[in-house]
Amino acid sequence: MDPLLIPQPDTIPVAWGWFQFLLLLTFPLHLLAMNAMLGGLAIGIVQHFQGGTIQRKLSHRIAVALPLVIAFVVNLGVAPLLFLQVLYGQFVYSSSVLMGYYWIMIVPILIIGYYGAYFYDFKWAQLGRFGVWVGLFVFIILLTIGFFFTNNMLLMVSTERFAEYFSNRDGTMLATGQTEFWARYLHMMLGALAIGGLFVGLLGRYKRSADPELADHAEALGLKTFFVLTVINLVVGFWYFLTLPKAQVKLFLGGNWGATLFFLIALSLAAGALWAGYKKKFAVTFAHAVALVVVMSFLRSWLRSSYLQDIFTLDQLQVIPQYSPMVFFIVTLVAGIICVAWMLLKTARALSQSS
Repeated sequence: MDPLLIPQPDTIPVAWGWFQFLLLLTFPLHLLAMNAMLGGLAIGIVQHFQGGTIQRKLSHRIAVALPLVIAFVVNLGVAPLLFLQVLYGQFVYSSSVLMGYYWIMIVPILIIGYYGAYFYDFKWAQLGRFGVWVGLFVFIILLTIGFFFTNNMLLMVSTERFAEYFSNRDGTMLATGQTEFWARYLHMMLGALAIGGLFVGLLGRYKRSADPELADHAEALGLKTFFVLTVINLVVGFWYFLTLPKAQVKLFLGGNWGATLFFLIALSLAAGALWAGYKKKFAVTFAHAVALVVVMSFLRSWLRSSYLQDIFTLDQLQVIPQYSPMVFFIVTLVAGIICVAWMLLKTARALSQSS
């Protein structure tokens, strides 16, 4: 890789460890919201298509929650993307330019999908059976956005491909031809669908006393969805692992003891989640799944660093101390958390009063 093709990194106001910490703090929150969105919508579509009183009830409850969940996905995704740009800006901006046509298309198609989610919610009764196709349309849009993000995150660490810009300047480069792309994309999407099933169970358990039949149905369906798709995803994950370059495979097999330890923890959590799901222990399954998402975020960070270690490490970032922006951010973050908590409380009360 010609180092001249990689832009110089920007300076940072505080030590890089702060931004890495914030990235690892916020990214799992985005992933969990994304899992709830994607997996919940998929189950809602299937339930809507199957028909039946209890199935339609669950589908409607998912449709009502969908716009709010999408809002959380988008807003919780802003922070980790910004922290990623601070730490790896010279790479992620380059990859965004290489696939610029598709990257910029995320904004309009997300707006269309968001509008479709509101339409699916507000017009659910009037749409009848046609509502399934509206939900499916939104689902395909969300899968497409995930497809574009997977391309960008893989392109940013594939620096050997940056020189292809000179033969493809129209911003249409993708990573689909790379060995690990499809396994990586499927592993991410299947994981989202699986854990999304647990959020459907959690949604069904909300106001359980008012509709215990719906709660039992949602919980059983969520556990079954999680168990089946997680078993499939373990196979896909093994396929993804085999598609990684040898240096990255070695990273998790003793090459880096921290990465290896977290890899073993991830396998243990997956096994524990499957056992709890098989035994129909919802709370235990959910706790294992959330912990697994957090651990996988750490593994993803190690993998990214490993791809780039020959040309860049985070300790190369130049620090020009400027602490006031970080203090202002932390104050704003705390205020934002308080506002979101207040909003959720008001929303829960409003829903309780409307039922």
